[in-house]
Amino acid sequence: MRGIRFVVTLGWLALLVPLAAAANPFPGHIDLPNGFRPEGIAIGPGHTFYVGSIPTGAVVSGDLRTGTSSVLVPPQDGRAAIGIDIDSRGRLFVAGGPTGHGYVYDAATGANLADYTFTDGPTFVNDVIVTRTAAWFTDSINQVLYRVDIAPDGALGEATAVPLTGDIVYQPGFNVNGIGATPDGRTLVIVQTNTGLLFTVDTNGVTSQIDLGGALVPGDGVLLHGKTLYVVVRSPVDQIVVIDLAPDLSSGTITGTITNPDFSGPTTLDEFGNRLYVVNGRFSTPPTPSTPYWLTQARR
Repeated sequence: MRGIRFVVTLGWLALLVPLAAAANPFPGHIDLPNGFRPEGIAIGPGHTFYVGSIPTGAVVSGDLRTGTSSVLVPPQDGRAAIGIDIDSRGRLFVAGGPTGHGYVYDAATGANLADYTFTDGPTFVNDVIVTRTAAWFTDSINQVLYRVDIAPDGALGEATAVPLTGDIVYQPGFNVNGIGATPDGRTLVIVQTNTGLLFTVDTNGVTSQIDLGGALVPGDGVLLHGKTLYVVVRSPVDQIVVIDLAPDLSSGTITGTITNPDFSGPTTLDEFGNRLYVVNGRFSTPPTPSTPYWLTQARR
């Protein structure tokens, strides 16, 4: 009888485990390599994610469904990886932070495709968004965006610095950080971290402040989904600020925040279906080779 009872128990376990996995196949916490010091994230086709390493320039790729990851782009001397985005042709565009560079890698093999030198002076190339016609990189020190043209056939063109004019005024400290774009690529949205202000930018670099009724959002990464803007902030608490924008993007209203006990110094985010995936940079935690880092899943 004990043997029969044992077999039945195993049968129920065999049934329950697949059911539980099917009910929640995407883990809410995804470990990254210890000591990795991540910042940017891009999510591509087939629930594949890409995360860059600030000090080494390495990029890992992983599976949101299983939570597994491996090194795609190995560490490279003199490189850094801050913001990251992927285009429809399977190319990763990576902001190079203090190097003044922007890098392009093959998202399948990790091969180097292009290396752009934007500036040799003091800089922090912070984030990137790819549209149909260009890749746009922010600079937190210099009042410009860097544009890399993309031809209709996908060929990468030259890099040019586009001065930011209009409403924005750079201040001492860390200025423009995260960047998003409308689906047609004609309007960009940026956040100025040190002032907490948001702006739209046209393709000529002319900025217009988004009226939030006096509210300030000292954000890092941003995600524009339709007319909803998600902004990652770390002060006064780790959270994602949710903003409903007007149809013309000229104004917006903060409608809520998303918090999670798993957040630890969040930097930026990307989306997969109705899920948001947040990188935990843990900037207040002293980095060591054994310091853990991870992604956190949050619902819209």
